[in-house]
Amino acid sequence: MRVVRASAVLALLLAAAGAQAMSIREMRTLEANEKEGKIYASYYLVGVMEGLREASDIALRNGQKPSFCIEGRRLEPTMARALYQSELSRNADSYEADMPVQLVVKAALQNSFRCTH
Repeated sequence: MRVVRASAVLALLLAAAGAQAMSIREMRTLEANEKEGKIYASYYLVGVMEGLREASDIALRNGQKPSFCIEGRRLEPTMARALYQSELSRNADSYEADMPVQLVVKAALQNSFRCTH
């Protein structure tokens, strides 16, 4: 039931935002001000990561260069928050609060899952 409720709230948040990406500032506000904000933010991070993974897989299937390459390595939904937080910590001076979370997650995936070919 918790997953359904979290998914519904996240869907409402995305619809209210006019399908715009959530900013780092908005993510921090969600986590700090909502009762289950950290859970909602985690679901958002997983969705962003899965969307980027699908886009990269589509590029590969279409003969284009993917953004990052899994190549048999482990990438699980539970890793989304750690990848996001690590990227923010490593490159704190590179990100401003109004930048999209998607930008951070994409950079984290590119740095952690570099293409070898």
